[in-house]
Amino acid sequence: MRTILAALALSFLIPAGAMAHNLREETRVPAVGVNDKGELILQQEKFSYKNWNSAQLGGKVRVIQHIAGRSSAKQMNAALIEAIKAAKLPHDRYQTTTIINTDDAIPGTGMFVRSSIETNKQQYPWSQFIVDSKGEVQRAWHLQPGSSAIVVLDKLGKVRFVKDGPLTQDEVTRVIALVNSLLKA
Repeated sequence: MRTILAALALSFLIPAGAMAHNLREETRVPAVGVNDKGELILQQEKFSYKNWNSAQLGGKVRVIQHIAGRSSAKQMNAALIEAIKAAKLPHDRYQTTTIINTDDAIPGTGMFVRSSIETNKQQYPWSQFIVDSKGEVQRAWHLQPGSSAIVVLDKLGKVRFVKDGPLTQDEVTRVIALVNSLLKA
């Protein structure tokens, strides 16, 4: 009984951020669907949403960026996004998928977050933007709240790199090299 109580007491002392994600290399991401909002679609200058699920992630090499709907989370891995833009990757074989957890936004900023997402979709129509208004992906993948996670998938949809939190400059370089090697495979 003491052991159980000690373990329970200790669990309250461990910060929530210390809990690990459940994304594993050489496997597919855990299945998850987003039905409240979902994938942002731009057709004839009009925006709409369609249901999205992780089973749709195969077919292309991709970098998934899961971010909280906060500017601080967006900035965490901005260096990687800039490196991806500079790499001019082929749209027919590569796609960036950005999943924005608007459930993890500062109260009252949702309208601004969605406006920013729409602007990005107009600038990068070949990129995929998923608006997760209930935090389904964060919960399914056990990601840190208020953070930014990066996941690289091969064209079969298997995880080849994952990090929950900001990447170092060495990790940015490693991710770009990995994406380029996966595109050649």
